[in-house]
Amino acid sequence: MAEKETFYITTPIYYPSGKLHIGNSYTTIACDAVARYKRLMGFDVFYLTGVDEHGQKIEKKAEELGVEPQEYVDRMAADVKKLWKTLDISYDKFIRTTDDYHKAAVRKIFQQLLDQDDIYLGQYEGWYSVSDEEFFTETQLAEVYRDEDGKVIGGKAPSGHEVELVKEESYFFRMGKYADRLLEYYNEHPEFIQPEARKNEMIKNFIEPGLEDLAVSRTTFKWGVPIDANPEHVVYVWIDALSNYITALGYGSEDDSLFQKFWPADVHMVGKEIVRFHTIYWPIMLMALDLPLPKKIFGHGWLMMKDGKMSKSKGNVVYPEILVDRYGLDALRYYLLRAVPFGSDGIFTPEDFVSRVNYDLANDLGNLLNRTIAMVNKYCDGIVPNYASKVTPFDSELSTTAANVVGRYHEAMDKMEFSTALSEVWTLISRANKYIDETEPWVLARDEERKAELDSVMVHLAESLRIVAILLQPMMTEAPAKIFSQLGLDSTAMELKDLHFGEFPSETKVVAKGTPIFPRLETETEVAYIQKKMSEGTQTNDDSVKWNPEETELVSVKDKEIKYEDFDKVELKVAEVIDCQKVKGADKLLQFRLAAGDSQDRQILSGIAEFYSDPSALIGMKVVIVANLKPRKMRGQISQGMILSAEDASGKLQIVEAPKGMPNGSIIA
Repeated sequence: MAEKETFYITTPIYYPSGKLHIGNSYTTIACDAVARYKRLMGFDVFYLTGVDEHGQKIEKKAEELGVEPQEYVDRMAADVKKLWKTLDISYDKFIRTTDDYHKAAVRKIFQQLLDQDDIYLGQYEGWYSVSDEEFFTETQLAEVYRDEDGKVIGGKAPSGHEVELVKEESYFFRMGKYADRLLEYYNEHPEFIQPEARKNEMIKNFIEPGLEDLAVSRTTFKWGVPIDANPEHVVYVWIDALSNYITALGYGSEDDSLFQKFWPADVHMVGKEIVRFHTIYWPIMLMALDLPLPKKIFGHGWLMMKDGKMSKSKGNVVYPEILVDRYGLDALRYYLLRAVPFGSDGIFTPEDFVSRVNYDLANDLGNLLNRTIAMVNKYCDGIVPNYASKVTPFDSELSTTAANVVGRYHEAMDKMEFSTALSEVWTLISRANKYIDETEPWVLARDEERKAELDSVMVHLAESLRIVAILLQPMMTEAPAKIFSQLGLDSTAMELKDLHFGEFPSETKVVAKGTPIFPRLETETEVAYIQKKMSEGTQTNDDSVKWNPEETELVSVKDKEIKYEDFDKVELKVAEVIDCQKVKGADKLLQFRLAAGDSQDRQILSGIAEFYSDPSALIGMKVVIVANLKPRKMRGQISQGMILSAEDASGKLQIVEAPKGMPNGSIIA
């Protein structure tokens, strides 16, 4: 017996800094549909997904929660696995970048690249976004902050996240060394990057202007894979994360049999925001390792909301569990794959979701099944008649439609055009519904001489539903088996390969009474329900909502409330920064000289150096200090108070400024 043809597909590994929403689920369900389709077509499939667990953002998130990073990522990985189980994701392996085998392989990969001089040690200075785990040049920033002298002091990445200036020793990958070879590969393999527009974007925006060497290590945090040759450095995100596609198969281990069997990957499925890393950095790394490149990288669009990307602050995040719990898994899987043209951005609205469930699933598919089961029971004593072709004037058109749908469906699935594939299935569903109106079985039933026509109508309808159920298997994991069950068929015999119309098993008995597989929804009620779930946990400025402050749940990071008398003991003052510099031998401490209305200037030490790379830029700033804090020694220096600062959820810190017009020493009441 010949070995099956292999097929290897991957999702990106998700960064577990927060709860995954339907945008993340979209990618994973799309990959799942491909994996299921290929299995049904006889391929030996390996489907990989997982989580990217290293980096500064994870380290800071764990610190905020008061737990060790490993404890935090263990919990988040368990949540992701639970979600994938809820969504019935048929992955073959779930990789975590904290897995020992992965870390060992990453160290070997890094050392090999270092030994062959593809990586070298240098100094890095540039703008870094913790949230994006990415460095940017000044020209790449979407917004730039400048001081009064026009000097750049910060800005925002294209994602909208704040950046900070980073100066540190770093290892660099010689990207430019492989630029010509990469372009040549693009030209020789036009199918490598899909959709085509993504490739043009990579060439014009990143390769033609000249590839800069890529920083591939960090020293400012420890939560990562240490470099054997220099343990003060940890491997930076892209070598660590991208390598998962080969380490999951055993590359770099004693048993690389899966790697030998499945590599190169047939498809890396990624969101468009990380296409650059997968189509430039990853191929170059593989070239340097002398490994084959993946066959295709598909950069899909985003699932958007009407007011832009999903954001907790906007109150527009939709979590998949909410929709699955109320409407069933297949409603969500169908909606994501049908409503969003794959490769383009799609828009989610509660109205569109409910409409799709009602019209496509409940009306078109659900009613076709319900009517067919009812009529087979009424006109044929529950037994589907034997198949015969061309009995009524409309039989040929229905069977021809089915054959054409099957052919176009396979073409769409091979291109990962799920919306098109589902549209084809609904072409057959619509044609079958029209076939009922054309043949009028209720009229045929009145004339005994037309029994052959009536029988043909019944088997043609049942056969259409059999075809539909089989075609839906990759996208919908529950409804196809329910359709087969109501038709009286064995759901283990749903063969997609070599599917033809006219093969409905003879003498099959349908269920005595059909059950709606997609109950119709009350539109206003369900839209309101989804909107409520989207906005839960976010504040509203809607004046129509009655505000009762006594019902507000107050949030505090401190363990206990304090009385007003306790707070009244704290003396807050306005102070002006006269001088500011780093404390020698202390990476985190800044030494402030402050005019605060005292007999002389006072000194305060503050552990905020990592957020202010140029301390001199703070000179002249009016700040708020705790003036009556008992002085203490730090690194042999006296600290006479505390400078107030604010810190957001991502760990970014900023000094609280006092009004510029207030005299030094002014009391803040």
